[in-house]
Amino acid sequence: MAKSELNPKVDEFLSKAKKWKEEFEKLRSIVLDCDLTEEFKWMHPCYTYEQKNIVLIHGFKEYCALLFHKGALLKDAHGILIQQTENVQAGRQIRFTNVQEIVEMEAILKAYIHEAIEVEKAGTEVDFKKTTEYTIPEELQNKFDEIPALKTAFEALTPGRQRAYLLHFSAPKQSKTRESRIEKSMQQILNGKGLNE
Repeated sequence: MAKSELNPKVDEFLSKAKKWKEEFEKLRSIVLDCDLTEEFKWMHPCYTYEQKNIVLIHGFKEYCALLFHKGALLKDAHGILIQQTENVQAGRQIRFTNVQEIVEMEAILKAYIHEAIEVEKAGTEVDFKKTTEYTIPEELQNKFDEIPALKTAFEALTPGRQRAYLLHFSAPKQSKTRESRIEKSMQQILNGKGLNE
């Protein structure tokens, strides 16, 4: 199969990259050698197989990374996949701090990308933790008891929006901070909106 077509939006992204430009270009070259379709999603180069997301290239302050959308399902024979935070269920990253690391790992990266494509071909899905498995903070439960419409509106949200709120509300150690976050988000929930909408 011929090398995948370049997406002009990714060209533009690369031309504007101030940090990690050389690393991004090398990662792009490696991924395109794996017969994926180059797209631009979430403001980053994203590579798909039959319209299913396989990998995304992104950069941070301390590193750039190749993000495998279903990385949790990969065997990770080399022990290099990183779970960004404890709340990330499916995605896994391989991080780099210079282009030489990428060059040295090219064969391994291609093997991981091909495995990710096989996972997608097999139709395997990540077994996500259900929203009901998350703890509802006491402060939120009190608001639900006090304002039944809030509970109804919350339950009408998509599972992803519910999880985002539950994680946001549960994060602070102090009850007062949890209450404040809930207060600030009540109208948003009543409007059927997610945390950052």
